[in-house]
Amino acid sequence: MSATAGQADGVRSLADRFGFEPNMVVMEMGYDDDVDEDLRDTLTERVGELVDEDTDEVVDAVLLWYRDGDGDLFELLTDALGPLADNGVVWLLAPKAGRDGHVEPSEISESAQTAGLQQTSTVNAGKDWTGARLVSPRGAKKK
Repeated sequence: MSATAGQADGVRSLADRFGFEPNMVVMEMGYDDDVDEDLRDTLTERVGELVDEDTDEVVDAVLLWYRDGDGDLFELLTDALGPLADNGVVWLLAPKAGRDGHVEPSEISESAQTAGLQQTSTVNAGKDWTGARLVSPRGAKKK
């Protein structure tokens, strides 16, 4: 398999930055009419169709769109962990500062930690969204 021109030039696509590989099973939560459709298109081009939160499949990653007022973040993160594979990742997408529905980074950090997750990185996920990569700490066992 050959690298794309962008990869050969050292430029990583959003799908690369999210760590998504072809045929990964990615569950999407919190979809609404304000999500970044360009980002969704980029990710689905890489992995195929996203599954919804009613899936019975074990998923490799969760894409969670979250805005202030969407409910209890801890509970949503806990729901996201249910079908997540042991080495899976949760990408929490929240509106950037100054945008409607912005979520304070401290709320994300505290909710993630309470849910047994740790934030490992953030990405600029589009014009209006920031993504936080959340994983179970190494050595942690799912209950």
